[in-house]
Amino acid sequence: MKILFICTGNTCRSPMAEALLKHKLPNAEVKSAGIFAAENQQANNNAMEALKQKNISFEHRSQAVSDKLLNWADIILTMTTQYKQSLIMQYPNYQNKYYTLKEFVSEADKEVWEELKKRYADFEEKRSTFIQENQHKLDNIVLDQKLRDYLQEDMEKIQQLERSLINYDISDPFGGNLQTYQNTLKELDQHIDLLIKKIK
Repeated sequence: MKILFICTGNTCRSPMAEALLKHKLPNAEVKSAGIFAAENQQANNNAMEALKQKNISFEHRSQAVSDKLLNWADIILTMTTQYKQSLIMQYPNYQNKYYTLKEFVSEADKEVWEELKKRYADFEEKRSTFIQENQHKLDNIVLDQKLRDYLQEDMEKIQQLERSLINYDISDPFGGNLQTYQNTLKELDQHIDLLIKKIK
């Protein structure tokens, strides 16, 4: 099974998750990427130090999310619900592969997520169709207002479903001290163990 971890810049959480999984399951096919990643950056020094203290050595260069990577992966595990939502909106063709790491190793909220995935995709389709059909008839200000009115009910339903979700985010250590990174690594470690049980 090919696993892709995704966080913000691919220098903290997702490379730590990748390193942990490779360390615990050496034959695992695993990569990581970032929604807003700059290419070819080293992992954060505190992330590397936290891994080193657990006797995990890891070479890493950051990369951005791409169609090629999403196509390569069998499952795509994000560090936050927000990034899962962003991927569904930006790359809807792969939405059946998207989970947060915590969600994937837990069975809670499964039905809510299925409903949300469908509603995100429908919302994006309705938005695109409305813009295509009306962009030449209306100026931008009127178009924006009518689009908001048109999608208001859908947006409210999505927000209601989102509020009912459990918090599936792995805390972001960026900007924190070594202890903060160690805490995030500990949180990741617990969920990587659960992941291994699930995929073995």
